[in-house]
Amino acid sequence: MATRPAPAAAAAPEQPRPVRFGVMGCADIARKVARAMRLVPAPAPVIAAVGSRSEDKARLFAADNGLLPGAGAGLRLHGSYEALLDDPGVDAVYMPLPTSLHVRWATAAAARCKHLLLEKPTALCAADLDAILAACDAAGVQFMDSTMWVHHPRTAKMREFVDDKDTFGDIKVINCVFTFPATEDFLENDIRVKPDLDALGALGDAGWYCIRAILWAVDYELPKTVIALRDPVKNPAGVLLACGATMHWADGKVATFTCSFLANLTMDVTLVGTNGTLRVIDFVIPCEENSAEFSVASRSKFADLYTGWDPVPRKHVVATALPQEALMVQEFSRLVQSIRDAGGKPEGKWPAITRKTQLVLDAVKASIDRGSEPVEVAS
Repeated sequence: MATRPAPAAAAAPEQPRPVRFGVMGCADIARKVARAMRLVPAPAPVIAAVGSRSEDKARLFAADNGLLPGAGAGLRLHGSYEALLDDPGVDAVYMPLPTSLHVRWATAAAARCKHLLLEKPTALCAADLDAILAACDAAGVQFMDSTMWVHHPRTAKMREFVDDKDTFGDIKVINCVFTFPATEDFLENDIRVKPDLDALGALGDAGWYCIRAILWAVDYELPKTVIALRDPVKNPAGVLLACGATMHWADGKVATFTCSFLANLTMDVTLVGTNGTLRVIDFVIPCEENSAEFSVASRSKFADLYTGWDPVPRKHVVATALPQEALMVQEFSRLVQSIRDAGGKPEGKWPAITRKTQLVLDAVKASIDRGSEPVEVAS
């Protein structure tokens, strides 16, 4: 009797092609994101090209960040931003340029069908951001801003607590602070204090994180009005070095934030609900790369004779195999692969929350410019 041939071994599923990134600009933050790209496991994204205002600057960035030699054998170095965007071997652009350059180069990237991972603040105003988002929408490319902490697994665990009506209840009060002590050189020379480069100063840099955290806490419900805190600090060029604002919602929720280049490193968020409280002391950058903490209290009351709390707040530790910036790159790459390889559509959540952050930031800036008058938040 004839023997049947052995069935052929099932072919291994084909791995998705890696997303090929072009890094446009060689700012310090680009070093962190370049490292993150190299940490992502297979199918890892690859840095296919680096573009700067000169090829020498691009080469120096590549050398300083371990992209040359060896792993950088196929890396292309471009001496202009135009050349990077014209590179057919680039799927997506990471853009850490000064904010004043975003609208020009982000729209140009979208016009060349490059997916866009854009540094924050994303624009000087909502009108500029709308031009960027419209260009991305027209080209069918993915947009995401680089607010890294929202990608940390701690953020998802905190959402579970805040959404639990029994343990947390309805949110009532939010307080947020992000400050750090800038050096004298920073205050003189950094792009974040230059009116022609990043005119939003501390509001655009540190304040962006505070506004995003507040909006995240209320599931991105826009406030009705904002009122800037009085006496913001500005440098001689008029760029904000320290400021803050209070936000009000129609149902009585209140949030306050402070951001500054002039105070000790602090990254606090406190959310107070009708039944519980959540606190984070390092929401922007966790104190440790491989784990992050938050504390919660629920149905708290005074202990007997007012000698303490009952129950005491509980600490939660959330481990992560990848730092938050690598998780951001991984998620962005997944979305790009879905569009490029499977005919998927861009994920609309990311541009939507970016736009809401920008709208609130615009209202805060308007209130500052009007001497702390209340300003309604546009929609």
